[in-house]
Amino acid sequence: MSPEIILSIKDLHKNYGHFKAVDGLSFDVYRGDVFGFLGPNGAGKSTTIRMMLSLISADKGEISVFGRSLHKERNYILKRVGCIVEKPDFYKYLSAERNIEYFAKLSGAEVTKKKIHEVLDFVGLKGREKDKVKGFSHGMKQRLGIAQTLIHDPDLIILDEPTTGLDPIGIIDIRHLITQLRVEKNKTVILSSHILSEIELIATRMVIINRGKAIVQGNVSELLRSDEVLVAIRTDELQRAKELLESKGQLVELSGEELHVHSRVNDVPALNKLLCDNNINVFAIEPKRKLEDYFLKLLTHN
Repeated sequence: MSPEIILSIKDLHKNYGHFKAVDGLSFDVYRGDVFGFLGPNGAGKSTTIRMMLSLISADKGEISVFGRSLHKERNYILKRVGCIVEKPDFYKYLSAERNIEYFAKLSGAEVTKKKIHEVLDFVGLKGREKDKVKGFSHGMKQRLGIAQTLIHDPDLIILDEPTTGLDPIGIIDIRHLITQLRVEKNKTVILSSHILSEIELIATRMVIINRGKAIVQGNVSELLRSDEVLVAIRTDELQRAKELLESKGQLVELSGEELHVHSRVNDVPALNKLLCDNNINVFAIEPKRKLEDYFLKLLTHN
């Protein structure tokens, strides 16, 4: 059985004068995805998200959400979508509870105080319901923004750079929240981010765009399963191992307590055998394929 398509974008175009912000973009998002939406600055991500939310209109192309045309059934669709575009904004002299209550009314949702408190608890703001937002940290405001997207119980959540400006702990917290949205709340999440390591950790599928076009899309684990890998080797004889590998034509870098060898995934067993045959203890050998490397390689060739 084929997975259900929640969002489908077909041949989308948007021009600003002579500048092509989005140029024939197409991709699908399936139910249950945490879908990474990646691209360098100016690639067309924000423009595409604004078209998804009907904030601006496309020059050409189709956007279907829940199997319905966004152009024809905008109100029905947007009632089932929650979003943060750039940074969330609130009435700073109102409490967290009052802000969420207000946004719920704007969305047309009938919610109880119990529901508001449940959502605030879910995003980690339990005990701060009555506090004014003006005293919230940036990370707390990001959490409140996610609460805002959840209050009307949407099926699709769109998060545009939700970790911008956060410290490492804040980034980890938001990552856990996004994972919970998928696993515990059964939400489909579209995550636009420039922090590639975060996408690699939590996204199930992704599209990378450049100059308004999709250059690759698919399952994250499959896309990163490439022939070319960085092999991390741990041994107690780093220098001898490095010299041996270099004598066999390998490109080797010393990185702290490890050797990093640029190789092919099928050659990893031979690397291990070479070291062992020369009485070099190998404590660990691990092929690595980082999204950042993959991303930069794609952009270089497009």
